Parts: sequence; structure tokens; C-alpha cells
Amino acid sequence: AKTNKPTKGHFKKANVPPTRVRREVKLAPGGDPLNTGDQVLVNIFANGERVDVIGTGRGKGFQGVVRRHHFAGGAATHGSMFHRAPGSIGASSFPSRVVKGMRAAGRMGGGRVTTRNLKVLRVDADNHLLIVEGSVPGAPTSYVVVRKAVAAKRIKVAQVEKPKKGKK
Repeated sequence: AKTNKPTKGHFKKANVPPTRVRREVKLAPGGDPLNTGDQVLVNIFANGERVDVIGTGRGKGFQGVVRRHHFAGGAATHGSMFHRAPGSIGASSFPSRVVKGMRAAGRMGGGRVTTRNLKVLRVDADNHLLIVEGSVPGAPTSYVVVRKAVAAKRIKVAQVEKPKKGKK
């Protein structure tokens, strides 16, 4: 991998070859201790297991308030000249400013996204593939972190109806 001198120093100090992705990962308490530079492969997962997938979501660029914050917008017809604008963003003489946190147009997407409780359909250890059911955040070529699901998927159990009080 093409690296600059400071990054080369990191890899040299850890006695590992340069790689494209350098990450620090927290380990579960009581798990097997890992050394710097150890590889974590897909065979730690099993078929049918639940996982969380963490990645960088796809950026949508600069978007208006209708798309970014689901503002209603104005009427399309009847002479209206207010279609996709935010409308009023503050009061008048008091407080004479726009309050902090006002939802406005701006950059949308491109942040950290966690998709929870995805089911592992197949683990292909020979080709280092993990096939999951559901949507994975990010572009097709982006890197993701896969961890065991933090919250297990809840299964709905049929409830017995209680008899209603009142008229028979």
C-alpha cells in the first residue's frame, strides 16, 4: 500500500506490513486477547447468527429542508410562490435571532450508520465472505465493521387474550 512516512512508522513500530485500513477495535470482555496486527477473519461468525454492520453512509450532497428534514413545503398551485422553502425561521423583536438547532438546508448523509440485527446467511471462510440478509451501509466498495449484535432480535410470542369485563 502507498503510505506516507508517519504511517509507515506506525506499521514499522507494530511489526506489521502496511495495509489500506488501520483500525482500533474494542474487544468484548473475557474474549481471547489479540496482539497488534492480528487478523480477525470471518470464521468467528456462524450461520444464522445476528450481527450489526457499521459503515459510512452514502452522502447525498447539499439538500433542502423538504428532503433533509421532511418539511411540508407550500402549495404547488393557486398562485403560491412558496414551494420548497423553509418558511419563517425565527420570531420578531424577541429574541431577535434564530435559535440554535434550527433545522435548515445543508449537507445530508455521509455519516456513521449502524444497521442492527442482520442475519448471517452464509460464512465462506475460504473466500473471506460474509453473506448477510438486509441492507449494508455505504457504497459498494466501502469498508464496514461487522460485530456480534448488541441487542438480540426479539421474537414475538402469541399472547392469550384476557376476558373483557362488563356485559356478557
